[in-house]
Amino acid sequence: MRQLLLLFSVLLVISCNEKSDDPNWSPKNASVEAGYMMDDLELEEVVVEESNQQQQAKQIIKTGNLRFETQDLEASQKRIKELIRKYQGYIQNDNSGKNYNEIYQNLTIRVPTQNFEKLVEGIASGVAYFDEKTISQRDVTEEFVDLNARLKAKRALENRYLELLEKAKTVKEMLEIEGELAQIREEIEAREGRLKYLQSQVSLSTIHLKFYKTTVESKITQSYGSKISNALKSGWNGISQFFLGLLHIWPFLILVTLGGIFTRRWLKKRKKK
Repeated sequence: MRQLLLLFSVLLVISCNEKSDDPNWSPKNASVEAGYMMDDLELEEVVVEESNQQQQAKQIIKTGNLRFETQDLEASQKRIKELIRKYQGYIQNDNSGKNYNEIYQNLTIRVPTQNFEKLVEGIASGVAYFDEKTISQRDVTEEFVDLNARLKAKRALENRYLELLEKAKTVKEMLEIEGELAQIREEIEAREGRLKYLQSQVSLSTIHLKFYKTTVESKITQSYGSKISNALKSGWNGISQFFLGLLHIWPFLILVTLGGIFTRRWLKKRKKK
């Protein structure tokens, strides 16, 4: 691989030196040519890296989801925090609260990958059974290989453009090459950021843990006297509601009363006739 890189570098420098004497030569044309050459080099690196992929250490992202019930929330919390310290982990997120029938604790734990299984086993040793226990592993070795290969190719291409920048003769030529360099550096930073994120996920595994305690609402037993008192209050409230309801319909009651009076008088007059 080093010989291949050296060969491409020598050919590119020779090509640039020869074409710099050409009246039709420009940094833009040279940069395009360098881009084509480095694209070929990038593909070649990817092929070589993939052929050696089986010889590299696997890059695995491990994640666990655990949920269980406990009778003593504080004791479980203390035991788990001791295990986290023991296996050199740390708590990334800590969230606690209360629902209508449970008090819960949610923890997001990051732990060195080599201690992931040990921590899971330590937590499980104090649990009768899990409501949920899910362990997942994602192999990102191929993505690691691809990112590293493309980073090498982009950095080599960046160096070629820097060499072309030194040969630029006008401000226009310099601006064209610097524009290409800015784009390449942006791609390099994006790939470096992704690579750092993957390295963090591989080196530190994640455990999403929830443990909770079920709560039961206590019911108060009422005495016989309390029941009588409540019944009297309920009856009085019913009467009050009845009279309040009558007040809402008082115009209708007046009309009914007047209608009854006039009807009675009319019936009496009719009988006299």
